[in-house]
Amino acid sequence: QVQLVESGGGLVQAGDSLRLSCAASGLTLSQYAMGWFRQVSGEEREFVAIINRSGSGPAYTDSVKGRFTISKDNAKNTLYLQMNSLKPEDTAVYFCAAHRTLGDTIFSTQLVDYAYRGQGAQVTVSS
Repeated sequence: QVQLVESGGGLVQAGDSLRLSCAASGLTLSQYAMGWFRQVSGEEREFVAIINRSGSGPAYTDSVKGRFTISKDNAKNTLYLQMNSLKPEDTAVYFCAAHRTLGDTIFSTQLVDYAYRGQGAQVTVSS
């Protein structure tokens, strides 16, 4: 059974940093492209960052470029999102997602295309 479990969320002040983790079980992360997505209550889920199965070639939504870094440790079967210089508008529930890919290419920026997703971790940034 595949499980993705996010952790590391919390309440911080603007300008602070957080690191989200996504621990994967039931799959071999080196075979999966991964992504982070977020959702504000009542709004559509938004692409944040994606990475290919080797951990190279990350892509980010414009609003987080230069502040967030996605990475994955295939040996630990864990995906990360380092979030620096957090802003109140980053407040959301953050989800990780995984999809098995045949090649080492960036997958989709659409959460609906991913086969697996976690339950989410709340990140709240106060001003």
